[in-house]
Amino acid sequence: MSTPSRPRSRHFIPFALVTSAALLLTACGSGDSGSTGSGGTDAQAAVNNDGIPTTDVVSSVEKDAAAAKLLPSGTTGLSIAVSVSGQPPGTSYLEDGKTLAGQDVDFANAVAKTLGIELNYEAASFEAILPALDSGKYDLGIGNFGVTDERRKTIDFVTYINDGQGFATRDDSKLTKITDLKQLCGLNVATAAGTTFEATLEDNKKVCTDAGKDAYKVQTYSEQGAIWSSLQQGRSDIVMSTINGLRYAVAHQEGVKFLSEYHRLDVGFAFKKGTKLAPAFQAAVNELIADGTYDKILTKWGTTGSEIEKSEISPPEIKD
Repeated sequence: MSTPSRPRSRHFIPFALVTSAALLLTACGSGDSGSTGSGGTDAQAAVNNDGIPTTDVVSSVEKDAAAAKLLPSGTTGLSIAVSVSGQPPGTSYLEDGKTLAGQDVDFANAVAKTLGIELNYEAASFEAILPALDSGKYDLGIGNFGVTDERRKTIDFVTYINDGQGFATRDDSKLTKITDLKQLCGLNVATAAGTTFEATLEDNKKVCTDAGKDAYKVQTYSEQGAIWSSLQQGRSDIVMSTINGLRYAVAHQEGVKFLSEYHRLDVGFAFKKGTKLAPAFQAAVNELIADGTYDKILTKWGTTGSEIEKSEISPPEIKD
């Protein structure tokens, strides 16, 4: 399964600048826990000035009684933590500094409408969300969380897309498709802190030393803008991130190229282990697949290659 790359446009602001602007908005709007990401109206343009899609694909979703019946008795609203990366199709703020927009937010809002509940959003750092779920601070979290066997020990997932790990680099790099981490030996690899990418890289450093080569260096950043700046300024040689995020970034900034997919992962809503919410969320996602809303969301964000046939609760990690 692969996501087709999107044509490069010459009309967008360089992506590093777009990301920096989005992160500034994050600082202004993160305190608005009631923000929603349902997009614009039919009268609004399909994208905003930063190239973020704003087509409304959620407001027409109707409550599904069968799915709603699966909710724990008395459930009318839930607290949801969202990682605001500033990198579409991940979550960003629109120009007002309050309205959340992103693929994960569209899915969360569509599920909420299907179940007839309200979501109270709160922005949180990616690496903080899963521990906060375990402590009971939030009811659920979103942030393109890949389903791994390690995470399943403490977290329950309800899947809604298939994404995973990939690589990108500068146009002038001689690097080609990455199929083996030994190809990274001696290089500086930029990635986001607290992610499966960091874990994969750190857990496999020995492949280089075992082969008698210099280990690669893992450079972690908490902001997407810093990752791309590091690459473009030559401090990093390659970026490891989400397949969909890399494809979007490459389509919206000059001087970089997508190298390859590396490892696919299911992505899901994250809950504390043992949650009673999972069956209802699974039923809601499957209803969105059946009624066509699911395809509309993927089409809006250019991620149709990440579709799944049905939602699952905490499936085993994909091994390939």
